[in-house]
Amino acid sequence: MSAPQVQQLSADVCVAPQLDADAMAWAVQTGFKSVVNNRPDYEGGPDQPTSAVIEAAAKAAGLQYAWLPVLPAVQTPEEIARFAALLAELPKPILAFCRTGTRSGKLYRAATSG
Repeated sequence: MSAPQVQQLSADVCVAPQLDADAMAWAVQTGFKSVVNNRPDYEGGPDQPTSAVIEAAAKAAGLQYAWLPVLPAVQTPEEIARFAALLAELPKPILAFCRTGTRSGKLYRAATSG
């Protein structure tokens, strides 16, 4: 697989567009310790890999995995608080992803502002 387009948001956090199970081995080789999936299952249709499939690959590769599905248009205060907790709890560096990376970036900025 080709390397995903990763955007670095801080020393410990990057975001990416949709990742699949094969990308979990790449993430480990790149140095990531944790992956956060911000996409609801089947948001992109039946061809989108499910959280369970990605989680199994992440764990097999030695990554910590968290699923925090959020809708593209709005991130609730509860979702933002959960993302902030994941940033505090998960081993770093962390790679978060959604369809394009934008939603994960918005969550990061909301969770770390203030």
